[in-house]
Amino acid sequence: MWGFPGAGDSGRGLLFLLRLLPVRGVRSGSSPLEMEEAIQKANVLIEALTWIRQFRGKITVIKLGGSVMEDEQAMNHLLLDVVFMETVGMRPVVVHGGGSAITRAMAEQGLQARFVHGRRYTDDATLEVVERVLAGEVNRRLAQQINELGGMARPLSFCTTNVLFGERIRLPGEDGEPVNLGHVGMVTRVDRPAIEDLCHAGIVPVIPSMCMTEDGEKLNVNADTAATAVAQALQAEKLVYLSDVNGVRRDKDDPDSLIHSLTAEEARQMIRNGAINSGMIPKVQACLETLDRGVHKVHVIDGRLRHSLLLEIYTSKGVGTQIIKQQ
Repeated sequence: MWGFPGAGDSGRGLLFLLRLLPVRGVRSGSSPLEMEEAIQKANVLIEALTWIRQFRGKITVIKLGGSVMEDEQAMNHLLLDVVFMETVGMRPVVVHGGGSAITRAMAEQGLQARFVHGRRYTDDATLEVVERVLAGEVNRRLAQQINELGGMARPLSFCTTNVLFGERIRLPGEDGEPVNLGHVGMVTRVDRPAIEDLCHAGIVPVIPSMCMTEDGEKLNVNADTAATAVAQALQAEKLVYLSDVNGVRRDKDDPDSLIHSLTAEEARQMIRNGAINSGMIPKVQACLETLDRGVHKVHVIDGRLRHSLLLEIYTSKGVGTQIIKQQ
């Protein structure tokens, strides 16, 4: 039996594809409909093979967070996609936020969210909840789910091996004095060798969006910026943001106006002329910064769509928006 590149002599890549796309045996006397169904599924495998060859051995950073983490079925499909990617020779790295789990845990403890200049303030009590839920419960659960789906994953957190290091964020205030956001930070250093060692061993690193200062202080980090820092440090082939929309649209209210591919300059022009709405601007700006730091492609896709990761990476058209530096 032959296998996909990077899948080894066992052909496990092909076997995994066939699990996702079960093809019933087509024998003499099969109906034309059955034969056409089998041919279409074979065509999907051939189309995927082109991209599997291209991305073999390449790192893709996947950012999980937001409402998609509350959808059990969507998460199951996404993590199965991650297992598929590793099986056929890609090297996925998962960076995640906490979804609504942190909000629920704070409510259970009677903690009220506090905002300073529109940003969440993280005090000592909130930090304890964030660490317990994000770097503990959610991080372990994601790694366990990947293992249960047939892959191999390892949680990388303060409880195991921390790979994100940083410093507190202090924003300039209106009076010129820095604004204190509490235990909120930005990533300034990534332990690249620790992550790459796992990738080379066929293990998916699962990283929570928290970092530690050189003095040992633990900090809460925005999941988008944490994923960006990891992708930049690893010089990843791709960074994929899972969103609640299907990508960048010409009309924000029309899903059918999706733009499948944008250059960095086209994206900047759309920001200038207002074609990209305010809610999407920070994410697109993060995409552009990531491209400037050596990542080859950045994707924004709807994580609620079944197998959206596979459809974006392993099909010619994709299902979201890819942003590239230039054609």
